[in-house]
Amino acid sequence: SKQCKLAQIQFVEEKQEFSRFPTKTGRRSLSRSISQSSTDSYSSAASYTDSSDDETSPRDKTQVNSKGSSDFCVKNIKQAEFGRREIEIAEQDMSALISLRKRAQSEKPLAGAKIVGCTHITAQTAVLIETLVALGAQCRWTACNIYSTQNEVAAALAERGVAVFAWKGESEDDFWWCIDCCVNTEGWQPNMIIDDGGDLTHWVYKKYPNVFKKIRGIVEESVTGVHRLYQLSKAGKLCVPAMNVNDSVTKQKFDNLYCCRESILDGLKRTTDVMFGGKQVVVCGYGEVGKGCSAALKALGAVVYVTEIDPICALQACMDGFRVVKLNEVIRLVDVIITCTGNKNVVTRDQLDRMKNGCIVCNMGHSNTEIDVASLRTPELTWERVRSQVDHVIWPDGKRVILLAEGRLLNLSCSTVPTFVLSITATTQALALIELYNAPDGRYKQDVYLLPKKMDEYVASLHLATFDAHLTELTDEQAKYLGLNKNGPFKPNYYRY
Repeated sequence: SKQCKLAQIQFVEEKQEFSRFPTKTGRRSLSRSISQSSTDSYSSAASYTDSSDDETSPRDKTQVNSKGSSDFCVKNIKQAEFGRREIEIAEQDMSALISLRKRAQSEKPLAGAKIVGCTHITAQTAVLIETLVALGAQCRWTACNIYSTQNEVAAALAERGVAVFAWKGESEDDFWWCIDCCVNTEGWQPNMIIDDGGDLTHWVYKKYPNVFKKIRGIVEESVTGVHRLYQLSKAGKLCVPAMNVNDSVTKQKFDNLYCCRESILDGLKRTTDVMFGGKQVVVCGYGEVGKGCSAALKALGAVVYVTEIDPICALQACMDGFRVVKLNEVIRLVDVIITCTGNKNVVTRDQLDRMKNGCIVCNMGHSNTEIDVASLRTPELTWERVRSQVDHVIWPDGKRVILLAEGRLLNLSCSTVPTFVLSITATTQALALIELYNAPDGRYKQDVYLLPKKMDEYVASLHLATFDAHLTELTDEQAKYLGLNKNGPFKPNYYRY
């Protein structure tokens, strides 16, 4: 099939606005306190890849890369060589981004872009960051989660000249300090934001609202961050256009579903060595993440229960063969509890009190608000660190609950995630940045937009070559019969996939 030219990526000839996401009734309000977003932390964890016993905070160390620059703060710049190898491995499975680099190298569609980013800093994100640099952008980057940074990858980026401020096991104070270092720097002002969870956007609003005068747009990729953007929009406080990447088909139906289907088991196995056959598991929430987790656990022979508030998702769970229950009905029976709702207080202290001995509790949602971990920090309960990211919380009668990653994102805190699926999301993010940065004045208002279906189809087509997949082309007669352009888009906007 004919590949789109870069001109089509930028949609220069297509003046239509991206379809606006309906913001009227029906979007649940998940009153989510900013202070609880991605930071509450009580203990620091050593990186799996960091064998040094150095307890000195990166903030207290002066480090320089081989070019003499010290505009970064990572665990150990000497790990850069290991990080470079990890990035090279990731590149093997992210061919779409590499082809985007080659295609746009001469044109440099991001020349002049000053991008400040707050995402998970992994080998996969590094491929995205280095693609943006290859397309002409300057980047400053920080982590959206205190546990998900791969220290050696952060070092490799710093060595290449990207201003990275992140390390695994940051404190809450470190987390906000790193974000501040990215935004508040002499002689450099960002004109684009790429965010995962909304903490960077929130910080700029709170501390540096004048920065928004120069910002051309925000690209946000998580359920949580998108929810926060719609709250800003509804309150009339969104002062720049924002791109909702999370609800792009290529993010939601791939990253949220297939990524979690593969990484949930990886995170649980690495931390607990648990056997899943015959175990009773409850998955809270049957959105794309919940669907992926449930499918993986069922395939290994676990007995899976699902909790849901939405009758449509609940009916899907029933049709997929899962029992839909209230958490209180099974709380004394289950061996594993996994939250994937994006909400807060899904598992309460009262429920934690009633769990059976040895129950494993973890979260697959973006923020650490789903399990009420703060309520477990009381004198009558004893916390025992068993291994990195694994705590036993022990009740006075000896009962213990196994809490993973202190209620934070299990897969990115305790394991790695499949590169190929992240390539799809990262390509979508790159295209959203190119589009917002190059859009003529007035095309986008101060609102939240979705990428057009044509863009989703383009991202998908870039990834088909990996599987040697061959698309069928419509004949002229067939295209006319269906009322379609032979080159797409192939589905109406309301199509659900």
